[in-house]
Amino acid sequence: MKFLFDEKIDRRNTGSMKWDVNENELPMWVADMDFQTAPEITASMMERAGQGVFGYTIVTDEWYEAYKNWWKNRHQFEIRREWLVFCTGVVPAISSIVRKITTVGENVIVMTPVYNIFFHSIVNNGRNVLENRLKYDGDAYQIDFTDLEEKLQDTQTTLLLFCNPHNPVGKIWDRETLQRIGDLCVKYHVTVLSDEIHCDITEPGYDYTPFASVSENCRNNSITCVSPTKAFNLAGIQTAAVIVPNDNLRHKVVRGLNTDEVAEPNVFAAISPIAAFGRGGEWLDALREYLWENRRYAEEYIKNEIKGVSAVPARATYLLWINCRSITGDSWELCRFIRSHSGLYLSDGNDYRNGSGFLRMNLACPRQQVEDGMKRLRDSVKAYESWVCEPS
Repeated sequence: MKFLFDEKIDRRNTGSMKWDVNENELPMWVADMDFQTAPEITASMMERAGQGVFGYTIVTDEWYEAYKNWWKNRHQFEIRREWLVFCTGVVPAISSIVRKITTVGENVIVMTPVYNIFFHSIVNNGRNVLENRLKYDGDAYQIDFTDLEEKLQDTQTTLLLFCNPHNPVGKIWDRETLQRIGDLCVKYHVTVLSDEIHCDITEPGYDYTPFASVSENCRNNSITCVSPTKAFNLAGIQTAAVIVPNDNLRHKVVRGLNTDEVAEPNVFAAISPIAAFGRGGEWLDALREYLWENRRYAEEYIKNEIKGVSAVPARATYLLWINCRSITGDSWELCRFIRSHSGLYLSDGNDYRNGSGFLRMNLACPRQQVEDGMKRLRDSVKAYESWVCEPS
């Protein structure tokens, strides 16, 4: 293999949030990867670091061109330069936009289960979370459009915080669904804020559809947050972009980001997207192949070795959404039992709301680590079932 995805990188004692765990524990929770980033990115940062001067940094023409070319060539979406705004991260952008586009006491719709930090960005800013609970039929998740329209009609609802592709369920939303959402939001005067950070982590042969690319309604009534950090494992670099085609919305977004002081790059935040989008494509394609081999292995292992548990099929993200409802109604208890029993550290589905009975597992790691995680999961589930059946 040209890229060493099987190589184990020791991240303990490096200030890693993910690996700040006990020696016997295996963290497969938070969504960052245990792979080295694309060598082209490392080389560009090493070259820049070699200068030894790290002064105030601007967003260059190359930064804009990198985003424009990547979305045009990878996702068939032509972005104009003036639509792009630098930000230090998708989460800072979301929180800033919530503050700027909505007013205290207004409602923000989220489709649950969904990325738990969405709730922080809403509640911490004095807005109300309205859940549009996704419907799960035992195989796939779908949007409850009757409920969505009812919540959009509420005059206190001013923003839909959308996840495309969806974390944690790994769903790629189709064009028809996106257009239906876009039309409803225009009808009820609700702005769409689309988090598309997972867009480049899709199953080989599948691509996502940018929300703003679908129709005039979607384009003129949306704000999109994107970044190379998820696909290229650069979360610690603090770099992202906001795409806002509508002039009036963009003016508000720019003012909000600047007021919140999250619109200026550090040295590496400015250059890493240029290397990632300009020269990292081959690495990313190899990564996607490796991730889906990990997913296939995990899904087969669960199917054959862990009774009462199933993996929800997914076309996007490196996150495995595991259905444990046949063995427990309390995934909080199960998640903590697994960690105490085997050291396997997963995320509880309750963190994402509407996820009770589910666990989330990060598969972006060397295969031997996935194998280890699967064995720990199997042994812990067996032990848990025995534990709950013990007479009190």
